[in-house]
This record gives sequence, C-alpha cells and structure tokens, in this order.
Amino acid sequence: MSTSVTDIAQQLRTRIESGELAAASRLPPERDLAASFGVSRAAIRKAMAVLEADGLIWRHVGRGTFVGARPPQDAPSLAAITRSTHPEEVIEVRLLLEPHIAGLAARRATAADIEAMMRAIQRSKTAADVAEFELWDGAYHRAMAEAAHNTLLQGLFDAINAIRQEEIWGRLKEASLTGARKQAYIRQHTDCLDAIRDRDPARAEALMRDHLETVKRNMFERSKASAA
Repeated sequence: MSTSVTDIAQQLRTRIESGELAAASRLPPERDLAASFGVSRAAIRKAMAVLEADGLIWRHVGRGTFVGARPPQDAPSLAAITRSTHPEEVIEVRLLLEPHIAGLAARRATAADIEAMMRAIQRSKTAADVAEFELWDGAYHRAMAEAAHNTLLQGLFDAINAIRQEEIWGRLKEASLTGARKQAYIRQHTDCLDAIRDRDPARAEALMRDHLETVKRNMFERSKASAA
C-alpha cells in the first residue's frame, strides 16, 4: 500500500511536534525524503505545502526547508534605503506624509510647538546662505512633525528628513533656490503655521500640500527641461 500525501505530512508533523526534528533545523533534501518514504518528489512537495500552510516549516529558495515558522524579515536599514532612493522619491513620500502631519499639528500643537515653528521661520529669514536656510527649513518641518504628537509619524518623518541631508539633495536645493523662491517658501511656511495656530486642519493640510508641490516643481523642473 502506497504512502499518501496525508500520511507523509502526518509523520513529519509528529516528528516535528515530538522534537525529533528540532526547531530551526533543516530538513533533508526532497530527494532523500522521497527515498525514505518510497514516494515521488512531487508527493513530498505536496506534503511540505501542507506543513508550510500550517506554519510548521518554511522554505528558502536555494537554502532548503527549515522547521518552525518563517522568521520575520529585517526591515531595510536607512543607509540601504538612502543608497537606492533619489530626491524625487523623497518629495513624493513627503507629499503623502506631511500634509497629514500638518493637519494633526493643527489639532494638537501646544504653545511651545507653535513657538518652535515660528522661531524656525524667523531664523530662515536671516539665513546667510542656502545651507543655513535649509537647516532652518528642516527645523520648521521637524517642529511641525513634533507638534503632531504621534511617535510613529515622527519616526517616519525623521527617516525621510535624514535623507534630505544627503549631498545630492543639497545640490538640487542649491541649484533651485533663488531669492524669490526663498521668500515664497517662508510665506508658505507662515501661512501653514497660521492655519495650525487657528486650529484649521483642512487648511493646514492644503497649504502644506501646495508648499511641497511648489518645492517639487522648483527642484525638478530644470532636470526635466534638460532631459526634454
């Protein structure tokens, strides 16, 4: 009488649950299991699929099959993300994230939060060069993120803001930041802060979205024109 897929799965299940096949150990190759059960490799694969669906084993292509649940994958490090992303992706993510942050800030900002944003605006007005302006520009956006009082959102913002410190972002900002644009950004920051101070989430979100769309257009219009 031939051994069925169900029998194979049950026998392997028993060996796993008894500890005969230890957690995190690697199972024998399919060809060896097929020989020991006297079945085809196709039957072994079907039995493995049953066990994997039950969370008793996991398979890694090129390495083999292991006892236990699949381990969680490590999140990519910030350094790895920084190496593989580019400024246009950064502004796209900021457009998804920061208008919502502005809306939360309009609901939750304290007097100290508002003062921090105002101070960043004032310091950006007297910035001596692009690097100093960018420093206070970033300080304004970070103060707004803190004013949202959401720890996870602030962590996401900090990860994005770290990428803004990369050299390629600085070069693009320096190439695009004229005196008129600097004044426009300060006005947009001030208008958004007014909406936050007025506790108007919808207006704060809309103003921050408009601001970031302006930054995106100013930073990338030259490169797109050159490509055309």
